Amino acid sequence: MSIYLDHHATTPVDPRVVEAMLPCFTETFGNATSRLHRHGWEAQRLVEAARRDVAALAGVPARALIFTSGATEANFLAIDGVTEAAPDTRRTMVTVATEHASVLEACRRAEARGLRTVMLPVDAEGRLSLDTLRRAVGPDTLLVSVMLAQNEVGVVQPLAEIARVAHDAGALVHTDAVQALGKMPVDLAALDVDLASFSAHKVYGPKGVGALYVRPGIERRLSPPMRGGGQEGGLRGGTLNVPGIVGFGAACRIARAELEAEAPRLAALRDRLWHALEAQVPGVRCNGAAAPRLPGNLHVTFSETDGEALMQALSDISVSSGSACQTATPSHVLLAMGLSPAQAQASLRFGLGRGTTTDDIDRAAAHVAAVVAQVRRAARVA
Repeated sequence: MSIYLDHHATTPVDPRVVEAMLPCFTETFGNATSRLHRHGWEAQRLVEAARRDVAALAGVPARALIFTSGATEANFLAIDGVTEAAPDTRRTMVTVATEHASVLEACRRAEARGLRTVMLPVDAEGRLSLDTLRRAVGPDTLLVSVMLAQNEVGVVQPLAEIARVAHDAGALVHTDAVQALGKMPVDLAALDVDLASFSAHKVYGPKGVGALYVRPGIERRLSPPMRGGGQEGGLRGGTLNVPGIVGFGAACRIARAELEAEAPRLAALRDRLWHALEAQVPGVRCNGAAAPRLPGNLHVTFSETDGEALMQALSDISVSSGSACQTATPSHVLLAMGLSPAQAQASLRFGLGRGTTTDDIDRAAAHVAAVVAQVRRAARVA
């Protein structure tokens, strides 16, 4: 069977999560905003319990979480909501060239309404310089949006320091915390951010559900793009996805219980994979190696290797060349880190997860080494 090493793209739903969700389809199937009967009350009780579980993993008060259809909507609600209500005195957004496509697109949408985006560079390891940030942030800055853990190369940014710089200038802080939640300790209250986005399917929950953390008091500075029946404090209209929300809560509860043991296990497997590739494949480099990074992330580039041929020949493992949202073109993240388009195409992202074993790592390393050698030989013959 194929070895699955693409846990940054999505994770399998944990069987314990499925078990928690199943009654919501046939037994506790009520509308969580139906307040006049038992079916609605029971659904609402489940939603609020899940809200507490997600909030506990993120280190925020439960009342500050808004459930969404996923992280893309959460990013959009945060950025579009803040910029739609922007005062005339604050018309600048600051973000980073390595942000997720949904963040960059939300910034482009705001630019169409007359706001300005300052796009900050990163160094060769994918790190944002605080000095660069200080020079970019000023009295006209409305919002600073920086991803906590980068979704391709796994680099963890110094978010507490970033928030301090932004707040000193009176700006709000948003972070896409999708890849960090459940993979590393996250305490958003300590990091002092104002808005944060999450997704269930990155943490062994179901697809189609996410959440946005809105620091209490900040909701007054949001203009919700999706209005309806007043759900989620009037910030996100639409009938709540009770089964998905329950699954998200269960996934976070499990992740919180297992994180202390799982994170070092994945870090050890990641290092084992890197050492195996380094020993078996000449001309391999690890992207973002010197930066703090997610325990289950390994991103590598193979020199003098045709990227398209490499991906086509990798039949026994499931990996990716970058973000699952952008696979047809060279990764904008790697280009921002200084790689050439050819190098970016000849790169692989390994996302290790809960089901990854030592045997999986050893087999994957051997398979990748054999495929790279095969692709290089074919190029020399051609």
